[in-house]
Amino acid sequence: MGGGGGLAIAALLCLTAGAMVAYAEDPYLYFTWNVTYGTISPLGVPQKGILINGQFPGPNINSTTNNNIVINVFNNLDEPFLITWSGIQQRKNSWQDGTLGTMCPIAPGTNYTYHFQVKDQIGSYFYYPTTSTHRAAGGFGGLRVNSRLLIPVPYADPEDDYTVLIGDWYSKSYAQLKSFLDSGRSLARPDGVLINGKSGKGKGNDEPLFTMKPGKTYKYRICNVGIKNSLNFRIQDHPMKLVEMEGSHTVQNIYKSLDVHLGQCYSVLVTADQEPKDYYMVASTRFTKEVLTATGIVRYTNGKGPASPELPVAPEGWAWSLNQYRSFRWNLTASAARPNPQGSYHYGEINITRTIKLVNSVHREGGKLSYAINGVSHVNPDTPLKLAEFFQAPEKVFQYNIISDEPPATIDQAKQAPNVLNVTFRTYVEIILENHEKSIQSWNLGGYSFFAVAIEPGKWDPEKRKNYNLLDAVSRHTIQVFPKSWAAIMLTFDNAGMWNLRSEALEKRYLGQELYISVLSPERSLRDEYNLPDNTKLCGIVTSMPKPPPYTI
Repeated sequence: MGGGGGLAIAALLCLTAGAMVAYAEDPYLYFTWNVTYGTISPLGVPQKGILINGQFPGPNINSTTNNNIVINVFNNLDEPFLITWSGIQQRKNSWQDGTLGTMCPIAPGTNYTYHFQVKDQIGSYFYYPTTSTHRAAGGFGGLRVNSRLLIPVPYADPEDDYTVLIGDWYSKSYAQLKSFLDSGRSLARPDGVLINGKSGKGKGNDEPLFTMKPGKTYKYRICNVGIKNSLNFRIQDHPMKLVEMEGSHTVQNIYKSLDVHLGQCYSVLVTADQEPKDYYMVASTRFTKEVLTATGIVRYTNGKGPASPELPVAPEGWAWSLNQYRSFRWNLTASAARPNPQGSYHYGEINITRTIKLVNSVHREGGKLSYAINGVSHVNPDTPLKLAEFFQAPEKVFQYNIISDEPPATIDQAKQAPNVLNVTFRTYVEIILENHEKSIQSWNLGGYSFFAVAIEPGKWDPEKRKNYNLLDAVSRHTIQVFPKSWAAIMLTFDNAGMWNLRSEALEKRYLGQELYISVLSPERSLRDEYNLPDNTKLCGIVTSMPKPPPYTI
């Protein structure tokens, strides 16, 4: 059990004393996953995919706030494999975050049991592989955290609850894509778009992805699990009421379509109040010269006709997308995952203790392509950063703070090194994400949600704080930054551990556009962080090192 998230303090005390005592805990959900290769043809071209229990996409995890999730993952691939649980905060438990900076990958022919708690969270999330270019092969799926009965949500229970995984896709294998990136090539445009692993023939002949009873309201959880592109999502003749994004209830505005950037999730309510027949849901690429589109059929149970071949048109330009972002607001009166309102936390009145400005850049040196943050292109060492830190030997693996809080005036070259920032436990920090590239960026932070207080064109300076939304910016974990623009986020670093800040674009992350934030508790206390789990796989320099004494209360 070592390091599991749901143990009460009393149970922890007993475990550290070596006694096994049964205590009432939050419910457990157990899963066994077999990860294998398989032939898939989502775009009509057979290719090597990654399946979980024979499924592409992988199985949907349906959980409730505070559930303990135990997943035994058997790696039947011929290379190392890891899964991250995007948006799950892993409170005090970065051991289970599933990134190469926190865990040794699961070796071929072996298994690892993840054990984490979806503590004080509610919302729509997903999981995906973090090793190699595996995200381009599958291994992803939906992860929903439902509200406990104790906590009301700000809308009536829907008739049903559907997960919609949208994303761009390459017909080339993940190994071919990896060889392109390793040889200095960037990834060309994708070959298509998928909705739940299918592209849709678009001729009205497809089996329906979803069905709706007339007059009933349904919840659709829409996540962009793709590789390169932002996507626009819409359903013919059916407006969508936005109710939640990435773990936060929102002001319930109505949208004809939603821009869903890489790594982002939205929950919408859709009412079946149109003529009873088939309708297309549509996902299409944004900000691309050639628009790629996927369709899926939504069928009324008493439907009497095919969907109209005239698909609803997507918006153009990124100004529209920026304005849509500005319409998103936190619902200050809705319940949070704990019994208090979401907006009871007055984030705008806390004094900022540190400002970190991060600039992303792209480099080509000696035929090698790399992406960087403040001039450093992250390299994953053989020893996970978190393990090196826990075994009190970080200096043998990486240096802290090789980037400063201000980017260099010019970034001509990218240094290849592990990129780790120290942030003081429980400090309130402002992070500026400035995008000097020509393509849109999407950033995800593990272990936290943050307040996305501003996105604006141009370059950031302290005067821009006047434009921040300090009242009802949505608390979320992924934020887009448009070309030649910046975004500002604010958060309290109160979750001890080693946390990954990454580009959600596969090639950018694979070629170095990520860093880790080390948040150390000075107490080495179980109140702040769980112990190294007993089943932790060791690799690199820590394999033969003696284990440090465990944390205590």
